[in-house]
Amino acid sequence: MVVLEGNTLLYTVTLLACLGFLLIGFDNGLMGGLVNGAAFDTTFNIDPKTTSGANLVALIVAIYEIGCFFGAITTSFIGEWLGRRRSIFIGVVIMIIGALLQTTAYTSAHMIVARIVSGYGMGFINSTVPVMLSTLNFGIMMVYWIDYGFGSSTSGAGRSYSWRVPVILQCIFLIPMLLIIALIPETPRWLTSHGQPDEALEVLRRLNRRKMSDEAIVRMHEEIKNVVSYEASLNSGSWRDLLKNDEIQSQKRFLIACSIQAFQQLGGINALIYYSNTLFEQSIGLSSNLSALMSGFLNTWFFLASFIPWFLIDRIGRRPLLLSMVSLMAAVMATQTGLIYSVQNKLPNAHTCGIAAAAMLFIFQGAFTIGFQAVVWVYPSEVLPLKLRQRGSSISTACNWICNFLIVYITPPAIQNIGYKTYIIFAYLYYPETKGMLLEDVDRLFAKSDQTQRQMDFSGNDEKLGDVERQVESVDGKHIAD
Repeated sequence: MVVLEGNTLLYTVTLLACLGFLLIGFDNGLMGGLVNGAAFDTTFNIDPKTTSGANLVALIVAIYEIGCFFGAITTSFIGEWLGRRRSIFIGVVIMIIGALLQTTAYTSAHMIVARIVSGYGMGFINSTVPVMLSTLNFGIMMVYWIDYGFGSSTSGAGRSYSWRVPVILQCIFLIPMLLIIALIPETPRWLTSHGQPDEALEVLRRLNRRKMSDEAIVRMHEEIKNVVSYEASLNSGSWRDLLKNDEIQSQKRFLIACSIQAFQQLGGINALIYYSNTLFEQSIGLSSNLSALMSGFLNTWFFLASFIPWFLIDRIGRRPLLLSMVSLMAAVMATQTGLIYSVQNKLPNAHTCGIAAAAMLFIFQGAFTIGFQAVVWVYPSEVLPLKLRQRGSSISTACNWICNFLIVYITPPAIQNIGYKTYIIFAYLYYPETKGMLLEDVDRLFAKSDQTQRQMDFSGNDEKLGDVERQVESVDGKHIAD
């Protein structure tokens, strides 16, 4: 077998992360461009303009999130035992089965079961794969244009392959992921916490070959071992510890991780991602073709905006970005309510309000990408204790998926039944800052006492420890606020 080292190993792991989040984005945006298409609606006998049709669309699209939820829950129980590589591998295999089931569906019951299976595999992947947000948004952008291309094709109009081909195309990402998993090692932190410190050191050496001295690599390894040993001494790592207010404040860190994932969905972002076609057509009043085209442009902007946090998140910090952009998102939704009211009631300014309402969707999605999305996937894995990271990340991801299901399920019926009032539903927050900190440093940030911090500090770097200590006092005063 090929043994990867240095930048080659780093780039291969990065490629796996890119493919994983590209796949997440692809599946998030997939149904949004299909559910209003003639071919999809004909195959499953859906009339989206009726209440029963809107409910069926909501169920087919949203049931995927239930699969993701149970996949994430399953990973929280067995993911730490399986390790990162095997968890991703299982998720990929399940998703390939789900893609095949979706592609061959001819009844709504078949499609619903297929969506659950595919979502279950995604729950494994999403709970485990490293975060690459720009590729997530690229996946959403790409699938919307694929949906638009197949849906607007004259030869494909009304034919089922116009939605079956986009569904099966996700295997383009899944199969290479299987090959990459065979080439990369398990993570050093997982190996250390499972009694394989020598293997962990070897992985660190492979990853940092010709980039760091061996002494620096050994120090990094000892730092990881020290934190793992300390947390093990506290009997950290059980389910009970997630809710224990211990010396490293595991309970607070777990609740922070879950709440930020929940608030992400309750803000309404996936109402846009999953149903932008529907919003443009049924809320704003655009034609079917123009709605699909505008959805492509909206999600292209979503992708381009995802590069902005690259330059801001570690300079400005997580909290300032989060608070400023969430405020803007709330203001946009409040404004959108009035604009859609004018459009749906055909007031004299309805045309102008329709244009403004379309612009509001672009502003909302940009604000989410810059301030919220950049934080929400990074923050839980940063803030959770090392020993609880697999379980805590899986549960926080499950919170994301169940709240995602709620929003995606209620949106079509809400647009059908309460119209402009839908936007009133979506209208958050204080979290400790983690920019520029190693994962081990975050553990010290939450340590309750100086003695606990120093027990966790192997390097004896007083300057680094001082930086952490200066933030400790601020942690207790930063609570989640509505």
